Amino acid sequence: MNDAPQPSPSRPLSICIVAAEESGDALGAALARALIQREADAVKISGVGGHAMAAAGIVSPFAIDELSIIGLTAIPRRLPKIFRRIRETARAVVAAQPDALVIVDSPDFTHRVARRVRRLSPSIPILDYVSPQVWAWRPGRAPAMRAYVDQVLAILPFEPAVHAALGGPPCGYVGHPLIERIGELRPNADESRRRLADPPLILALPGSRSNEIRRLAGIFGDTIARVTAQIGTVDLVIPTVPHVAAQLRDAVAGWTVKPRIVVEPEEKWSAFRNARVALAASGTVTLELALSGVPMVAAYRLHAIEAIIARLIRLQARLPSVILANLVLGENVVPELLQEDCTADRLAAALLPLVSDTAQRRRQIEAYRRLDDIMAIDATAPSARAASIVLDIARRGRSAAALPLPAASC
Repeated sequence: MNDAPQPSPSRPLSICIVAAEESGDALGAALARALIQREADAVKISGVGGHAMAAAGIVSPFAIDELSIIGLTAIPRRLPKIFRRIRETARAVVAAQPDALVIVDSPDFTHRVARRVRRLSPSIPILDYVSPQVWAWRPGRAPAMRAYVDQVLAILPFEPAVHAALGGPPCGYVGHPLIERIGELRPNADESRRRLADPPLILALPGSRSNEIRRLAGIFGDTIARVTAQIGTVDLVIPTVPHVAAQLRDAVAGWTVKPRIVVEPEEKWSAFRNARVALAASGTVTLELALSGVPMVAAYRLHAIEAIIARLIRLQARLPSVILANLVLGENVVPELLQEDCTADRLAAALLPLVSDTAQRRRQIEAYRRLDDIMAIDATAPSARAASIVLDIARRGRSAAALPLPAASC
């Protein structure tokens, strides 16, 4: 932050973007590029982010890697530093007086920043890019957000209706970031033929967190063994991420069917485009698979106490499914086998019908075809749609201001 002379009314719009983890950093970078594409020299962007936002020209005052402990995994001795960064970020935004502040995902960090900014400088418009999962747990967050969020930029098509029902702030669907990668997910003609060729390529996705791999890897290995006992040889692929690759290799060492483990994103998407079926841990990956057109079975296991809490939350929220693909489709087409139902016998029984041309397989594929309309895949790119809303709110905020705002950066 620095002091600056009073600018002219025609100065560039100032947008501050705050992200606190890798996925938010990627969204923030895409938004920054879309803003620049729309306005070029008429917009000035600053903020807090990581490598992706840095590549988009935003210099962060600190490395967001140190914020990765936010949430239930937080280490108490690190919390003072986290809260110091929250205060520093909020003060920087207030000193900059941007025409709009965009907080991206990571509500444990970004919403604390937003609340401080609103208290210290109520005139700064605040947009929240990626709604907290108020539809899944803590629905009381939605009305509470009205005090410090002026607009939610939702990435799931059902979220605007959820916020309206819960009394949350204005919320508009801008599109899921996967839409901008749809070309990497969808097979070409040769890959579509490979999906139907033998041996079938089967994806196993036991999760990207250590505890998920501990709880699911053994069950997934036993499931694949049961499937291959029925159908014969398969090409088994496990896409993963670098930080758990070593743990995963150890976890699958005893599998009867030896998988190919792929780490590079290009290899992952290639496997998706060629896959016949998938066995996946519940999470965003189920939406990736649905967009790719891969029939799947979804599974998950929690610690017993966590499972009790999760059941209570699901009952309170009246969720028809915990599988993201099902929630977006509005129909439970993907079998979900959770907790005591997550056994090798039951997973294999659900997966086997999807390998051949059956009613179960056709039902999933036909449902996936609706995603283009549901998620507005053929429309404007999500980052461009988000940029339009940010610019509109920033301009309205400037017009409503009694005095020109000082040009600075956060």
